[in-house]
Amino acid sequence: MEYVRFGRTGLKVSRICLGCMTFGASDRGAHPWTIDEERSRPLIKQALDLGINFLDTANSYSDGTSEEIVGRALKDFVRREEIVLATKVHMRMRPGPNGAGLSRKAILTEIDASLKRLGTDYVDLYQIHRWDYDTPIEETLEALHDVVKAGKVRYIGASSMHAWQFAMALHTARMNGWTEFISMQNHISLLYREEEREMLPLCRDQGVAVIPWSPLARGRLTRAWDETSERQETDKFGRSLYGTAWHSDRRIVEAVGAIAAERGVPRAQVAMAWVLQKGGVTAPIVGAGKPNHLTDAVAALSLTLTAEEIGRLEEPYVPRPVAGFS
Repeated sequence: MEYVRFGRTGLKVSRICLGCMTFGASDRGAHPWTIDEERSRPLIKQALDLGINFLDTANSYSDGTSEEIVGRALKDFVRREEIVLATKVHMRMRPGPNGAGLSRKAILTEIDASLKRLGTDYVDLYQIHRWDYDTPIEETLEALHDVVKAGKVRYIGASSMHAWQFAMALHTARMNGWTEFISMQNHISLLYREEEREMLPLCRDQGVAVIPWSPLARGRLTRAWDETSERQETDKFGRSLYGTAWHSDRRIVEAVGAIAAERGVPRAQVAMAWVLQKGGVTAPIVGAGKPNHLTDAVAALSLTLTAEEIGRLEEPYVPRPVAGFS
C-alpha cells in the first residue's frame, strides 16, 4: 500500500479509500443493494489487512446503519488511532424542517448522532455532503469550526459542488479565522470528467486533497457495455449520473475492455489506474461488495498506463451536463 499526505496537511492516508455506502441494512434508506453486517465485516477486515487506513461513510447511508456496522467492525479489528475515519452530514435523517441540511442546529445534532453510531469520540474527517442553499455558508463554517475546537472532529472536508462555491467557502473561512476545508470528495471517472474544468485546478492550486467518488462509474467501467448488475438496476441516483452521452460512454467502456485484455488484467484495474494517474487525485473511494473489488483497486496502484493508452481511454469523451450535485 502507498500512503500520501492529505492535501497540505500532515495527515497520511492510503491511496485507496474504502467507501462504506455498500455496508448497511438493505431495508433502510435508499440503497436496496447494500449488504448486511455479516457480509460487510470480512470486507472491512480485508481492506485493513491490505493496508487501507482510510474509510469513508455518511450519516445518511442506509439510515445510519452503515456507520453502526463500520464502527463495530473497527472496534473489533483495529486500534482507533491507526485509521482515518470520515463521515458526512447534510442529507435528510428524519422528517421535519430541521431534519436535514447544514444549519448550526443540524450539524451539532448530527455530529453527536454519528459519533454514537460509530462508537468513537471523534471523526478524523467531517464532510458536508452537498451545498446547502438554505443556510448561509458563514453559519455552516462557524458550526464546523466549533465541532473541531470541541475535539469531536480533526479536519473538515466538502463534497460535490460548483468550484465557485468551494472557492467562496475557502475564502470565507480564511477571512474569519475558521477551520478550512482540506478535501474535496467529487465525482471523477472516465465517464464523468467535468471536474477537470474548474474544480481539479482549484484544488491543486489550494493544496486541497481530492478523493473521488464513483471512480468506476458505479461499476459500469468494470464490465461489458451490455452487462448489468443488481445495483445498476436499482440505483436511481446512479441512473441520473449517466446516460446523456451513451454513444461516447460505450466507446470508452469498450476501450477499457480492450486495454484490459491487452494487459491481461481486469477492467476495474484499468479504470482505477486512470483515476490514480489523474493529476491532483489523492485517494479514490472504492466501494466493495466482493473481495476482488478490493484486490483490483490495490493492484491498480502498480498499473501504470502509457500515454498512448490514456489517449485511447480519453479520446471518445464528450462534454456532458453537470451531474451529482443533488
